[in-house]
Amino acid sequence: VQLQASGGGLVQAGGSLRLSCVASGLSLDSYTIGWFRQAPGKEREGVSCTSHVDGMTYYADSVKGRFTISRNNARNTVYLQMNSLKPMDTAVYYCAAALGVGLRVGEYEYDYWGQGTLVTVSS
Repeated sequence: VQLQASGGGLVQAGGSLRLSCVASGLSLDSYTIGWFRQAPGKEREGVSCTSHVDGMTYYADSVKGRFTISRNNARNTVYLQMNSLKPMDTAVYYCAAALGVGLRVGEYEYDYWGQGTLVTVSS
């Protein structure tokens, strides 16, 4: 089982990036998928997640209205569209997959993790 996160990079404040999480060895349409981030010197925090059962989504308050999580089951990929980026969004972003039903906010609830992709937002 492998999750591959990609799409990070350097962007100016106000810009956009789209992160991708591609899975091998599992079908993402059978898992709740979450995006987490870890900024330098800070703990990892949940950013967004999407349930495979009912399509419900969760967003942290800090990204609500700016980030959108979506799935492409045919490509076994989950995306995180990030708009209106701010310097505070600078972090390594990870995708993760959780068995079971419903939204998962805590990182301890996830079973598989990708390696992370770095997002840097300059002011």
